[in-house]
Amino acid sequence: MPSTLEVNPEKIEENRLYAEMGLSDQEYDSIKTILSRRPNYTEVGLFSVMWSEHCSYKNSKPVLSKFPTEAAHVLQGPGEGAGVIDIGDEQAVVFKIESHNHPSAVEPYQGAATGVGGILRDVFSMGARPIALLNSLRFGSLKHPRVKYLFEEVVHGIAGYGNCVGVPTVGGEVQFDDAYAGNPLVNAMCVGLINHQDIQKGIASGVGNTVMYVGAKTGRDGIHGATFASEELTEESESKRPSVQVGDPFMEKLLIEACLEVIHHDALVGIQDMGAAGLTSSASEMASKAGTGMEMNLDLVPQRERGMTGYEMMLSESQERMLLVVETGREQEIADIFDKYDLEAVAVGHVTEERQFRLRHHDVVIADVPVDALAEDAPVYHQPSQVPAYFTENQERDPYYPVIDDLSETLHALLKQPTIASKEWVYDQYDSMVQTNTVVTPGSDAAVLRVRGTGKALAMTTDCNSRYIYLDPETGGKIAVAEAARNIVCSGGKPLGITDGLNFGSPENPEIYWQMEKSVDGMSEACRTLNTPVISGNVSLYNEAHGGQAIYPTPVVGMVGLIEDLEHITRSDFQEPGDVIFLLGDARPEFGGSELQGLLEGQHFGQAPELDLETELARQQAVQQAIAAGLLQSAHDVAEGGLAVALAESMFTNGLGCEVDVDGDLTTELFSETQSRFVVSVAQENVAAFETMVPEAKQIGTVTDSGVYTLTSSGRTIVEEPTTSLRDTWKGAIPCLVKSKA
Repeated sequence: MPSTLEVNPEKIEENRLYAEMGLSDQEYDSIKTILSRRPNYTEVGLFSVMWSEHCSYKNSKPVLSKFPTEAAHVLQGPGEGAGVIDIGDEQAVVFKIESHNHPSAVEPYQGAATGVGGILRDVFSMGARPIALLNSLRFGSLKHPRVKYLFEEVVHGIAGYGNCVGVPTVGGEVQFDDAYAGNPLVNAMCVGLINHQDIQKGIASGVGNTVMYVGAKTGRDGIHGATFASEELTEESESKRPSVQVGDPFMEKLLIEACLEVIHHDALVGIQDMGAAGLTSSASEMASKAGTGMEMNLDLVPQRERGMTGYEMMLSESQERMLLVVETGREQEIADIFDKYDLEAVAVGHVTEERQFRLRHHDVVIADVPVDALAEDAPVYHQPSQVPAYFTENQERDPYYPVIDDLSETLHALLKQPTIASKEWVYDQYDSMVQTNTVVTPGSDAAVLRVRGTGKALAMTTDCNSRYIYLDPETGGKIAVAEAARNIVCSGGKPLGITDGLNFGSPENPEIYWQMEKSVDGMSEACRTLNTPVISGNVSLYNEAHGGQAIYPTPVVGMVGLIEDLEHITRSDFQEPGDVIFLLGDARPEFGGSELQGLLEGQHFGQAPELDLETELARQQAVQQAIAAGLLQSAHDVAEGGLAVALAESMFTNGLGCEVDVDGDLTTELFSETQSRFVVSVAQENVAAFETMVPEAKQIGTVTDSGVYTLTSSGRTIVEEPTTSLRDTWKGAIPCLVKSKA
């Protein structure tokens, strides 16, 4: 990599070296205007990463501004390392989701592992102790060897990092579709706990205060990682393996403990992790937020490799590093804390009054740019938007209605679908019990963790049905938020807020940009209705492969809810023979984007299911009230596969059976994915009270100890299958598709 001194500004412009870093001609001209001169090589590097989509959100800011971000219980919304929501008693929950898609596509183990490490740092940089990890994963069909390899290695990477760092991986989702064959999605979410007085911010305030570098040494891994994440995957992407960082979970564990100790020290002014764009983003953002400048001497930066240039140090995304600002004269007090954990903490610069970002290396100023130009004043693009032809065609099609010959065979086939099938192969590789706070482990509607020392718990989930969003982005966006909230409610919680992971193709494609706009419109409306503001998130664009083939639009919703009393914790599985099964919500013949359509047709088309948000809210509140009154034994939302699958899933954990009577059109009643529906079970002694409280609920059957799944209609048996047979189908689907078995 050439040094600043080896490449003069004229050559940069003449050879358009800036374009190789991801800057357009217009952006390069803007930089010249800002500086009133040509930038040098290092300065071009700084602007290229900070003005990348991954760091600046230059294409997505106009869309993100639509999200509701404020509410009485929101203590910190978007703009810091993670969002913060009040949970009472001077405590708060901190959470965020981020993507590591492109790195995982070329180096799946380290790409996934460092995605986990990065999201952990986002949370503990706020002063919160990480208590849980979740993920949201998308892959192509497991019939393809390359996809199997990516799937296995991503799961191993998540497990390898999360298990070693000592934070439980408690929930998530995995979906499979050929839309992701060339570009998998790996989204990692972290949840932390904090006391109100411990909340930190990434600011570099106090002129003269010292900037300290903490953690691992800087190497050449991850250089231009932010730029790599902001471009389409191509055949040449394999050559960008150096843009994928290498993680060390054992050092991360030490860093967590040291940072959680240092936040209580009154010499600490600000703290931020070195994530995308590494030292460049953390330093410039901290200064810009404080209205100050910063000067750093790169000779003082701990280096893992010899002869590193300033460009390499500033753009490296080496892992397990933090940047602190501390009161001048008290550096040793901070260094002593980190020394206890065998971590380096060295002074590398200071806060300046002049709002410049100035870097020195070998006694030479190698960069001198306005700090706001990097962090706050990146260009913002209002991209053109166009309704896709496929959307119009789907809206004009006659509603899709499938023809089924054998109900039992169809149920077995649906339970084998990788998106529906048991994910035990995945989550059995994760340590979900470390820290010993996990009450409901992976496999239920939402994970639940107790808040130690209180009678409260937190429910958490990730959700997104991208097939619905592809067919109808606005409706699908509403459904993504509503389904996440349903999962929280079924677990006994009150939804608090969301973090979003917006995964799309190129925003420069007007049809993709329309998908973004409409998805966010739908999500925003649902958030306002359900009072779940967006407090943090991440945007990952340019998720395309094979010459511009975009993924399905996939705006993942990570949601956290509060369970106010541990007695309210509710599971999705049936509990006792004799309990009465109720269904809340009627089915309509809605099969567009459904698992049944994918099974029978091998593709998805037509109209997505409708969603009425007021109905959704009313039913969620009804289930919440019934749980709070102690009336429900179990609660499960009706999602992929419809009622037939929801009933089966409710029996698997305890090996029970059921006798359920179904009226009306059987295909619609059993397999439609109509929204806002719940299956709940109620003890016999509570049936009258439940029917009074939720008069809309319809009694459809009972839980039995027969171990047989029995469905009847008009006096005849239409399905009679041993629970064990259905469970074997459900549990065996994914292990038989991958090379190894957990």
